[in-house]
Amino acid sequence: MKPFIFFFTVLFSFTLQGQQRITLEQCYNLLETNYPLIKQHALLEKQNQLDSKAINNTKLPQLNLEAQATYQSDVTEVPLPNSPIEPLNKDQYRATLSINQLIYNGGLTDASLKMKASQLETKQKQIDVSMYQLKQQINQLYFSILLTQETRLLLDAKKTQLQTKLDEVKSGVKYGVLLPASDSVLETELLKIEQQFIEVESSRVTLIETLSNLIGQSLAESVSFEKPLIETQLQTEINRPELELFQYKKQEVENSEELIARQNLPKLNGFATGGYGNPGLNMLDNSFQPFYLLGLKLSWNVFDWNIKKTQREALAVNKDIIDNETEIFKLNTSIELNKQQKEIEKISAFIASDLKIVDLQ
Repeated sequence: MKPFIFFFTVLFSFTLQGQQRITLEQCYNLLETNYPLIKQHALLEKQNQLDSKAINNTKLPQLNLEAQATYQSDVTEVPLPNSPIEPLNKDQYRATLSINQLIYNGGLTDASLKMKASQLETKQKQIDVSMYQLKQQINQLYFSILLTQETRLLLDAKKTQLQTKLDEVKSGVKYGVLLPASDSVLETELLKIEQQFIEVESSRVTLIETLSNLIGQSLAESVSFEKPLIETQLQTEINRPELELFQYKKQEVENSEELIARQNLPKLNGFATGGYGNPGLNMLDNSFQPFYLLGLKLSWNVFDWNIKKTQREALAVNKDIIDNETEIFKLNTSIELNKQQKEIEKISAFIASDLKIVDLQ
C-alpha cells in the first residue's frame, strides 16, 4: 500500500508541475493520503484486535500458582488420653497449582466484545468527523484562492481600461487638447491598482502555502486552481458525519446497558487444584502430603446496593444528552446553511455588479 501511495504522490507531483493545475477533488485525495490523522484508522483497528484477543482469552483456562508458609498460635488437638494422633505443627506449609475454566458467565464475554466493537466504530467515525472539518478548511482556502484569481482578473481588466484612457489623455495633452495635469488622476488610480495587485498576490501566496501544508503537497505559486461545479441550492436535509457519530454514541450507550445487565447474571466455573503441604487435606496427618480438589463454583451477586440500577439510570441520562446534542447540532447547522446561502447570493450579486461596471467602463 505504501509504495502505491508513494507512486501516486510522485506521479501527482510530476503531473502538477507539467499541467500547473489542481482541482478541489485532488486536494481532498491528497488530504486523505498525507494527513497524519488518517493513520489512526489502522491504529484503532489494531488496538481493537488486541483488546478483543484479551477478552476472548478469558474463555481459556486460567492457571494460578500459590505458596504460603504460616505460623499459628494454636492448632486443633484430639482431647483423648494416650491418643496416637500426633498434634499438628504450628508452622504449616502449602503450595498449590489451580486451574479455573469458565463455563458460563451469562454472555458477558460476547457483550464485552460487542462493546469494544461499538467503541471502535465511534472512534473511527470521530476521525471521519475531523477529516470532514479539515475538508471544510480546504474549501475555505481553495475558494479564497479562487477569489484572488478572479480579483486579479478584474484588476487586470480595470488596469487595461485605465491604461487605455491614460494613453488617450496623454495624447490629448501632447496635442494641446487637454491640460497637462489631466493625466495625474488616472496615474494615481493605476498606482492604487498596483497596490491592490501586491495585496492580492501576497494573500494568494499565503493561502497556497497554508493549503500545501494541509494537504502535504508542495504547490507552486503559478498553479491554476480549477473552478469546481457547485450546487448552490440550499438542501433541507442535513447529511453530515456528525449525525452518524451521535448515532454511534447512542449505540455505544445501549451496548453499555447490555454489558451491565450481563454482569448481573450468575457465573459458573470449573476448577481443579493440586498441591503439596503440611498438613494436607487430612488434618489428622501431621506430615507433608500431596492432595487435589475438583469441583464447580457458582457465583451470583444477588444484591449490589442498586449499583447496576444507578449505572443504567446514568446511561439513560447520557442518551438524553446525546439526543440534545443532536438537536442543537441540527439547529446550528441549519442556521449556518441559511447564512451561507445568503452569502452566496450576496457574492453572486457583487460579481454581477462588478462585471457591469467593467463593461460600462
